[in-house]
Amino acid sequence: MNVTGSPRAARVDALHHGVAGRLNAPRRALVETAVGGEPRLVDRELVTVVREEWRVVDRWWTDDPVDRRYFEVVLESGRNVCVYRDGERRCWFTQRA
Repeated sequence: MNVTGSPRAARVDALHHGVAGRLNAPRRALVETAVGGEPRLVDRELVTVVREEWRVVDRWWTDDPVDRRYFEVVLESGRNVCVYRDGERRCWFTQRA
């Protein structure tokens, strides 16, 4: 557990500090977006195709709400990546698609 002692803060600390946990855990990403908010660059690699987009808003009634805008993209290298903007933390994360 961390200094604040809350379970949510402990999960956030684990996420930000790369503590091993579940497979394919989200990682912070550097994302440059187009005017509409779609990713143009993900970790300095060009996005060639945005395959899909969806939004998840859940648990708004709890202390741990979820507000995410997801994109499944293909990068210039040919890799498929899932990126999302976390509306609660106001930052981007990536996962393998």
